[in-house]
Parts: sequence; C-alpha cells; structure tokens
Amino acid sequence: MTSIRGMIEAQVLGLTGMALKEIDFEHPKGEPGLFGPQSAIWQVHGDFTSMLCGGVSALLLQMLHPLALAGVWDHSNFREDIFGRLRRTSQFISATTFGTTADAERLIAKVQGIHLRVSGKDKDGTPYQASDPALLTWVHVAECSSFMASHLRYKRTVVSAARQEQYYQEAAEIARRLGARDIPVTPRQVADYLQDMRPTLRCDERTQEVADVLLSTRLPGRLSQPVGRMMMRAGIGLLPPWAQAMLNLPMSALQRHSARIAVHGVARV
Repeated sequence: MTSIRGMIEAQVLGLTGMALKEIDFEHPKGEPGLFGPQSAIWQVHGDFTSMLCGGVSALLLQMLHPLALAGVWDHSNFREDIFGRLRRTSQFISATTFGTTADAERLIAKVQGIHLRVSGKDKDGTPYQASDPALLTWVHVAECSSFMASHLRYKRTVVSAARQEQYYQEAAEIARRLGARDIPVTPRQVADYLQDMRPTLRCDERTQEVADVLLSTRLPGRLSQPVGRMMMRAGIGLLPPWAQAMLNLPMSALQRHSARIAVHGVARV
C-alpha cells in the first residue's frame, strides 16, 4: 500500500510547484515565512488532496469572469500546457504559504512583473490589465473561497467562523501584496462578494473551451488517472450551484456525496 501511495504521489506531485525545483520545501531554512505553523493558512493549504480539488473549482470559477478569461485566452498556451499553469499557480501558493519570507517576496515580485505585461481587450472590446486591483480581488476570492469550501467538505467538516476568518485575513495579505484592494475577509463578506459579482460573470464558447481543456486533461502516469478523474468531479462539486449551471456542469446531491466519499478514500490510501 505504501509503495502504491508513493508512486501515485510522485505522479501527482509532478503537477505541482514542487516539480519546478525553484524552492527547497524539503529542507526549509527554519524561518516561518509570512505566517508560521500555527496559522489557519498553513492548516488549509497543508492538505494536499483537498487543495487539488479546490484548485479545479477555483480555475473554473475564475474563468467565468470575462476579463480573467481574456487574460488566459490571450496570454497563455493553456491548450498545450495546462499543466504548466497548474504548476506555476501551485508553486506560488506553496511558496507564499510555506516558504521563507524572502521566497514569498521574490515570487510576489515576479508575478507582479508578469501582470504588468498582461493586457488587452476581451472579445467585446473591454480593456483589461492583469494588475487591475478589482480583477486581482476576483481571482483571489474565487481561489480562496474554493480552497476553504474544499477543506470544509473534504477534510474538516467543522471549522469555526473565527478560524475561517483568520484564513481569509491571512490569505488577503498575499492578495494585498499583489495589488488587490477591497478584499473580503470574513465568510459572510466572501459570500456577499461572490453574489454581488454574479451579474458581471458569463459563460461563452471561450469559457467552455478552457473548462473542457481542464476537465479532459489526463494526468501523467497510469496510477494517477483515477485520482485525476476523482479530482475533477470533486472540484466541480465545490462550485456554487449557479456556477455549475452556467458551465452546464450540474451535480446532484448524490453525485456530490459520491465525490466526497471518493476523496476521503484517496486521502486514506
């Protein structure tokens, strides 16, 4: 059992920022970084299985914003290298959460530089800039709300409101350093923000193509294939019902329950 788990982990870890070898997570320098081991963000981001599922949900939710979608459509090769995007995102999250302060600040500065070069117009002619504070806030909230939802469903079903607020407060520090503003930092504020954003969201053929590429991607390695399918279904199940409807990815209560059982089974392997 241990050897099978090790092989699966090795194959799935190839998707994460660990595979980029830019930061030494296995031999940390003893410096707690921006948050430290008692933080809520270490607790939430430290569960590998629920973070994978939350990452799928986050990407699907983010792409419902036409300007976030336009940035991916115009400035990435997602069709050929969806794994590259996943790796870079995962590395950023890992480094800013668990890395040294120097590692976190270096990657934040790197991402800020990239954002300054990402601009254009969406399909309707609306200009966008990846460094736009409002757009950064959307990407952040879609991401962190998905991670918390995944943690609550697939790891710890009970997390106090105070601990959830601590998580959102800590995660907001990273978003703030990137340039986001007016960041919701309580569970209620996050829920209200997502509801308020609904009129600005849409799902068109571009959104659907990005979603199809993500959900049809096969993980490398034979042993990781069942894990990949489970991860995708579990990620869809985390989306708010209105987002599932927009993406034409409805899941029944029974399907969500089955996904939860599957995730728990994988986590116990």
